Amino acid sequence: MATVKFHGNIDVNLSGAEVNVGDLAPVVTGVAQDLSDIQIGGQKGKAQIILAVPSLDTGVCAKEAKRFNDEASKLEHVEVIVVSMDLPFAMKRFCTTEGADNILVASDFRAKAFAKSYGVLQANGPLAGLSARAVFIVNPSGKITYKEIVPEITDEPNYDAVLAAVAEASSTACCGSCH
Repeated sequence: MATVKFHGNIDVNLSGAEVNVGDLAPVVTGVAQDLSDIQIGGQKGKAQIILAVPSLDTGVCAKEAKRFNDEASKLEHVEVIVVSMDLPFAMKRFCTTEGADNILVASDFRAKAFAKSYGVLQANGPLAGLSARAVFIVNPSGKITYKEIVPEITDEPNYDAVLAAVAEASSTACCGSCH
């Protein structure tokens, strides 16, 4: 299983089922900010950027979510989902305060199904029980085409690589009339 760092000197083991590029993205259910169920992963007929973050109440996570909210407004046939263990009420407050209306937020607080299914649950360290920082891109057919487990939890992901990968994944989107 993967290991990441926290503040450069604490090794954090990740637990759960490891998924990799080429695998089908597990379908899990999170809780949306309005307390409804939200599907994460699987085949949706459009590309997905799935961002796992420890908490939107931290500076790095907030910055990442805001950046992807801005980017999402420029992307077609792409759904951006931010997954954390934050309660839906905190996620709603974040989205309202930050004007984040181009992204979906999903809480994994109930069963940690996303973190366990994607192998990003922090098993030890100061943030044990929260997700590590990771990015998964799922193509319209439901396959993982990009995976980044950020090696240092307090660092941001490689935005340029993510955006290049999602451009490639979303270019395979098809309305169904092209086959």
